[in-house]
Amino acid sequence: MSVTQRRGRRIMMTDAERDAYLTGRRTCRVATVSAEGRPHVGALWFVWDGTSLWLYSLTRSLRWAQLRQNPGIAVVVDDGVEYGELRGVELTGQAEFVGEVPRTGEDHAELGTPELLFAKKYFGLETLPHDSRHAWIRLTPEAVTSWDFRKLTDV
Repeated sequence: MSVTQRRGRRIMMTDAERDAYLTGRRTCRVATVSAEGRPHVGALWFVWDGTSLWLYSLTRSLRWAQLRQNPGIAVVVDDGVEYGELRGVELTGQAEFVGEVPRTGEDHAELGTPELLFAKKYFGLETLPHDSRHAWIRLTPEAVTSWDFRKLTDV
């Protein structure tokens, strides 16, 4: 995440603000593109580990199929209603598939943290229940853009 945001430095989140924001939000929008150039955007649950965004996706989804053909991905997490409340984070990069597909719970060192975070965040559990329909996608962003219009004093 070494890319520096050029626009909107006044409203850019600090690293700590961004991490707290991503940890606290529940839903993101994931954008993918087919090999033919058709875009697709869908909502999905996620967890942020401080370095990567982890998506637990259905393996028989359009998102999954498009990422298999073209791993380029953009994810937006945002909220706010009034202009002065708008805030969010956009992360872009290449999707990586981690673990077995579909996920059945085999030991996989890289999945320990995201599965614990996901289980606690969405189910209030210590262990993630596996349904043999989902698998993990990791986005370690190449670029991050953030905004928090609440930082504007002239709105």
